[in-house]
Amino acid sequence: METIAPVPFPDAPRLDPPDDDEVRLIVGGYNGALATGHPLTDVQRAVIDALTESMTGRAVDVATATPVGPRELAEGLARRDHRFRTRIFQTILLAELLLVPLPREVSERVEQYAAWLGVCDDMQRVARDVARGSLGLALMDFRRSGYFEHLLATPPDHLHASDALEDAWQFACDDAALARRWADLEDCPAGSLGHEVWKFYRARGFTFPGLPQSAPPTLAQHDWVHVLADYGSTVECEIEVFGFIARANDDPRAFSLLAMVLGLFETGYLHDAANLFEYDRGHLSRDARRMATRLADAMYRGAMVGTYLDAHGRCADTDLLTIDWFAHASRPIDAVRADFGVLPKSAAAIGAGSVSPWERGGISPFQLGQGRAAAEAAGRAYDSYGASVA
Repeated sequence: METIAPVPFPDAPRLDPPDDDEVRLIVGGYNGALATGHPLTDVQRAVIDALTESMTGRAVDVATATPVGPRELAEGLARRDHRFRTRIFQTILLAELLLVPLPREVSERVEQYAAWLGVCDDMQRVARDVARGSLGLALMDFRRSGYFEHLLATPPDHLHASDALEDAWQFACDDAALARRWADLEDCPAGSLGHEVWKFYRARGFTFPGLPQSAPPTLAQHDWVHVLADYGSTVECEIEVFGFIARANDDPRAFSLLAMVLGLFETGYLHDAANLFEYDRGHLSRDARRMATRLADAMYRGAMVGTYLDAHGRCADTDLLTIDWFAHASRPIDAVRADFGVLPKSAAAIGAGSVSPWERGGISPFQLGQGRAAAEAAGRAYDSYGASVA
């Protein structure tokens, strides 16, 4: 067996976008890592192809790319820094975690790529557990990941909850002040971020955080992003939102958020990862090409948010789950988008079915029924604000 010697990181890394040769090298690395004794699945191929084109502007078919081994890939990326190599490896890891079942030999092969590249990711342990058939251990390792430890270590001032959290997805069912803060979003100016979030909750019959049956405060943070990034609330839209959030974060550990949502809504590997969400498999693979296009565009838009915030110093933290969104609630939503560098969706993503919260397909049948029931119970007319079921 070849001795693994991680390729060292350069003192003066290359920072320009990858050219044609480097893109072909990287895509060949994806093929070499994942096509271990069997061809890539349709969903793996769709996701890798869409991500490659979205992130680099170059269309390369991973299934026909010349396979590149771990040492060759690492040596070809010798001038790239830790962050660049980590993002490349995370694409490999993402495609690995889409395999059902996940063969042990694929997991072992992927580990070699991480070792030669000199990178690691908390989700490697999760993939290793899955390949060994230990889904319970995979869930435990997922919850112990560095990103979720970071959430707990962060003072919860941005959540406006009365007490500190003991769990990243902890429910807060008795916090009247928190519930009132969310309800008061109704009084924000029309067209503001806060008023749009209030409409988002109202149309779907969602319970405000702080009341019984509400979302955990940490999870409720992502509802602001639904509205900010213009995504509906179906499961497919959840995949887009968490792809957007994960890639916006400069901390590569946030990749675990994307692993979480795909483990809930595609593979079922992480079936109990976020308390409120119920797992429901197959939402990526049912229409792999279209969903891959939507996910790739969401991740590109997220990457541009992180780049923009970092370049302009607008925010000390690019983690969209730790922003105090109430501080922006009264501002016009377009102004907040401009401050965070949120780009419009691509025409390809819209053509593939990406929808806003306020149009056909932007709400699920259950949410529509829940919104109507809540309106009836309150004795008011129901308004979906344009959202309807696809």
